[in-house]
Amino acid sequence: CGSTIKLVHESTGYRLHSHPINWGSGSGQQSVTAFPNDNDHNSFWQIKGAQNPEDSCLVGTPVQCGDVIRLQHVPTKKYLHSHLHKSPLSHRQEVSGYGPNSDSGDHWKVECSNSKDYWRRDEGVRFKHVDTDSFLLTTGRDQFNAQNCRGCPIQGQLEASADSTAGASPKSLWKTEQGYFS
Repeated sequence: CGSTIKLVHESTGYRLHSHPINWGSGSGQQSVTAFPNDNDHNSFWQIKGAQNPEDSCLVGTPVQCGDVIRLQHVPTKKYLHSHLHKSPLSHRQEVSGYGPNSDSGDHWKVECSNSKDYWRRDEGVRFKHVDTDSFLLTTGRDQFNAQNCRGCPIQGQLEASADSTAGASPKSLWKTEQGYFS
């Protein structure tokens, strides 16, 4: 807990990403996408506990498989959030940045793919949204381009969304690529 990390999507190699740009549809909250480059500071997320939204988990405490956490976008302080708005491209469940306050829409259960005890840096992990039982995912098919996002600043990025049917799918598998581990 308390570590600042980058999450890379195992199938596409894109990183979970956000920036101070709001969705033009759905919730209108801060957009969350998947970004191809590894050198962008807008892909850093800090792991926080979910028990008390005002507190962070103790720095250096291992995250157990099955723990409920929040991921806070480091540059903007928004929390990785989901709700029943439709995502702009796939029309799955929208994923956004919400805050600076936090609510239950920011709670994600850590589901480890290999390990049975703790979330490990070198192993795949899934994030299950607690309120909706949907999994954080992305696919190479859902890319913002000149046809579906004319003149927008997120062309070339992939839509991040959530889907309740993605539990065992590789499209919901993420890995910790780099960061500041406590």
